[in-house]
Amino acid sequence: MKSTLESNQSASAIWTRIIKPEQGTLTPEAARSLLDLAFDDDDQRRVVALSRKAQDGALTPEEQAELEEYVRVNDELMVLQSKARLSLQQARPSSS
Repeated sequence: MKSTLESNQSASAIWTRIIKPEQGTLTPEAARSLLDLAFDDDDQRRVVALSRKAQDGALTPEEQAELEEYVRVNDELMVLQSKARLSLQQARPSSS
């Protein structure tokens, strides 16, 4: 059964409201740590394999759900890393 949540009710939307990526409030150390986060090689290979199957229209429902979770995690990671980049940018002394 498909979810009937509005887009602002999704986990990603809720995390975005919590994280507030438009506010560069992280310390440089915290920001750098977040920018170091990435999928490991096994997960990257799995996403590639699932994506290929999706392009071929050959995903099982379980694989579709798994791919959707990877996409969701990636979206949330991108929100965190956006805040990290903004935080580092704002921490730089302005050159005037």
